Amino acid sequence: MSAVVIKGWCPGALRPMQSGDGLVVRIRPRGGRLEAAQARGIAELAGRYGNGLIDLTSRANLQIRGVDDEGYPPLIDGLAELGLLDADPDTEAQRNILVTPFWTPDDDTPLLAAELERALASVLLDLPTKFGFAIDDGSERVLAGASADIRIERDRNGGLLVRADVAQFGLSVARSEAVQAALALAEWFVASGGAGGGKRRMAAHLAGGASLPQSLRGDAEPLARSADSVPGLYPTGALVGVAFGQMPHQMLSHLAGCAQALRMTPWRMVLAEGMHEMPRGADLITDANDPALRVIACSGAPRCREAHADTRALASALASFVPADARLHVSGCAKGCAHSGSADVTLVGSSEGFDLIRCGTTRDVPVMRGLTGPYLVANPSVLMGDH
Repeated sequence: MSAVVIKGWCPGALRPMQSGDGLVVRIRPRGGRLEAAQARGIAELAGRYGNGLIDLTSRANLQIRGVDDEGYPPLIDGLAELGLLDADPDTEAQRNILVTPFWTPDDDTPLLAAELERALASVLLDLPTKFGFAIDDGSERVLAGASADIRIERDRNGGLLVRADVAQFGLSVARSEAVQAALALAEWFVASGGAGGGKRRMAAHLAGGASLPQSLRGDAEPLARSADSVPGLYPTGALVGVAFGQMPHQMLSHLAGCAQALRMTPWRMVLAEGMHEMPRGADLITDANDPALRVIACSGAPRCREAHADTRALASALASFVPADARLHVSGCAKGCAHSGSADVTLVGSSEGFDLIRCGTTRDVPVMRGLTGPYLVANPSVLMGDH
């Protein structure tokens, strides 16, 4: 397998990343929410200054793709007018906050998110750029499978806790203490050497032998993880999916015209706030049993310069062969940008074809190597080990 360049940082609006189809400009909605006017504005900017494609990321952000050097300055001016920019690139990079999309107006979630954003903007902690926070304080724990290093959650008695990722227990806190406890945990991570090299995460730091101080450890047990969220109607609105997390800008405009606001999720779905029926049209995924929900695929070639294959064409062809209770991850290279965790089956593109990994990540040892796309489509039983 050829060497892969792992940049170790995520793009932003103020620090875009060059890809195979131009600049990738990432927008981080405050509190995980876009007003309808902001969503319409993003769609218009993507159509005017990008190639018209918008990604939904696993960090609940949006990415405008295909921006050239000439179009970037007016795009940034447009995002500024929509109130979607941070003061500087460092502040932007540190504002990695996942927010449960199922909050209601009378709970603590929006206030906690805003308070944490202000706190992170007031002090630069020199955190790795992939280091993130999750506010998962609803009556169900829905962000357990999403990437985050510090989690604000509910304990089994309904109280708040702050927990380091992968730690079994968290620190019980009052509402007024939650954000400061999260910051203290982040400061400990840096002070104890967790940010060494700029790429380490909380789970790796703890697995490497770091021990939380007693003052941040706690003994509060978080709620049990809830079932995976699927498209459908919820008390707060309609949750809809987007195939492989990429939409044309017209789809975002369509959604913005249906809802009061849009709440982003780490599942490449959008919650259309206030809707009491599923939106129609625009190729949205509204069926919880849609085979496209069983497949994760990165941008692939030619959109990504690191990718060895058109991942989404293959993912589309294989989706219907994946069992309803399984997940297939198709990655154009070994970085695994679209999904860092384990999947039932992972296909990793290389210069020799696709490597097949079962019950693992892109970094695990393949059970088969050098498989071509046409072979996999003609022999789909290979995926699940039936051949």
